Amino acid sequence: MATMKFMCDAERCIECNGCVTACKNANEVEWGIQRRRVVTLNDGEPTEVSISVACMHCDDAPCIAVCPTETLFKRDDGIVLHDKDQCIGCGYCLYACPFGAPQFPGTEAFGERGKMDKCTFCAGGPADTKEEEYEKYGANRIDEGKLPLCAEMCSTKALIAGDAQTVADIFRQRVVHRGHEDGAWSSVDRAGPQTSMDTLAYDATRQE
Repeated sequence: MATMKFMCDAERCIECNGCVTACKNANEVEWGIQRRRVVTLNDGEPTEVSISVACMHCDDAPCIAVCPTETLFKRDDGIVLHDKDQCIGCGYCLYACPFGAPQFPGTEAFGERGKMDKCTFCAGGPADTKEEEYEKYGANRIDEGKLPLCAEMCSTKALIAGDAQTVADIFRQRVVHRGHEDGAWSSVDRAGPQTSMDTLAYDATRQE
């Protein structure tokens, strides 16, 4: 089975925030929740780069290790999801996550955190009906054979998502050809036929 991962190519990110907008549109998260954000490093310096950050669905996710109520869990395909019915808003996952992925609405009285929310890789979450799933967790594009909308809508294909091996192969191809000819913009396999870069947003869950 595919192991699903995100990867952001800092050399291609133009800080357009299209991924952030796409995430908001796909999942309609409540006010104050930011599942994905664009972070600029070395702002104003010659070495300035921007990267799109969200839950990285870690192989050994520290958020799962510290959660006292087993709210967080990992699927067989490596996607880390959460059960909002189990969350007590303790915030341990937020402190444990190196990417700041867990989010809390912060609208409860007396500083209560409320139910944790985070990127689901557009894979929904545990619910009895599709309507309840969308209300709690947002879109379930993975079940529809699609990739997360943030990656689909990235205009420069800086943000890519899918099977970890495929994502790694794409990035390796870019590094090898970066600065040469078209920099791997219009082909995936130099030894084979030319392939549109639109195919980088293909359904990585589809079994060939």
